[in-house]
Amino acid sequence: ESDASMWTNVSSGINAEYGAFTTFCLSFKMILLLLWFLCGIEVATASEVEKIERVTLSTWYLGMNLNPADGHVMDFTTGWVDDVFIGTYKEALKKDYLNRVVWRHPVNYIAIVRHQAGKVDAVKVFRFKEGGRSLLSRFLAMNPGREVGTEGGPIQESVSNNAQNMGDDPVFSVGGDLAFNWAYSNNGARIVLTGGRLSAANENDDNTHGLGNHFHCNPLTGIANQGQEKVWNHEISNIQDRSSPTLVQGTDHGTGNKYTSGPVYGNYAIYVSEDATSFLEPGQELDIEVNVLPKYKFF
Repeated sequence: ESDASMWTNVSSGINAEYGAFTTFCLSFKMILLLLWFLCGIEVATASEVEKIERVTLSTWYLGMNLNPADGHVMDFTTGWVDDVFIGTYKEALKKDYLNRVVWRHPVNYIAIVRHQAGKVDAVKVFRFKEGGRSLLSRFLAMNPGREVGTEGGPIQESVSNNAQNMGDDPVFSVGGDLAFNWAYSNNGARIVLTGGRLSAANENDDNTHGLGNHFHCNPLTGIANQGQEKVWNHEISNIQDRSSPTLVQGTDHGTGNKYTSGPVYGNYAIYVSEDATSFLEPGQELDIEVNVLPKYKFF
């Protein structure tokens, strides 16, 4: 066989294989187009998928977790303005925890989540009245304090059908907005709801209840009065209209003789975000970062 004839046969074979491959590619494209037309299925590259996720998903960051029975008392004078890391990533949703990086970051939204071993029990989401500030800056604003920090009430409020102890929960049994650094006489509460009882600035009645409390401190500086550091500190107190006895959750409280240790309703996690306006629903699992599809856009 001549060289010319041999190369003609090789060329014919290559052309045949190329033609078959081209036909396959065209058929595959036709199948993808048919799927897109019939089912709405789109095929995107990895970079396109990443771009879509960046555009559509927003992230919540865990700033704090409160466990009122872990032996560490996150009262009014501890943690909130100390600019230190408290706890560990591994036990962030099991024990008291504060991430100083998240605490310093400017944010626009806050979610308070009651959870059971990392599973959402109840959640409220709020929009800050003044955006672009960090939680650290908000809690440092103690003098005069008493700042109502959110407006319009919760954007989202979701409670599990199986949630217990909701009648006097410090976050979920009352309405309104979040107020920070509620100072009254020599008492202070770091987070309270405006729908609960809010004592007047000069009223020494030990009767405003929420998260991060102390009944014997200078609430304008965040420092406990001498000798009272571990007497009248308490992490979480329930909604009640009395000062004595004071019902608190768990055992994370001082030695003051009017405290009554009650059941732990759950851990309370504080998440913040720049742009997330919705949160996971009850029953879903938490992590130190949570990605969601925002429900609202305010600008």
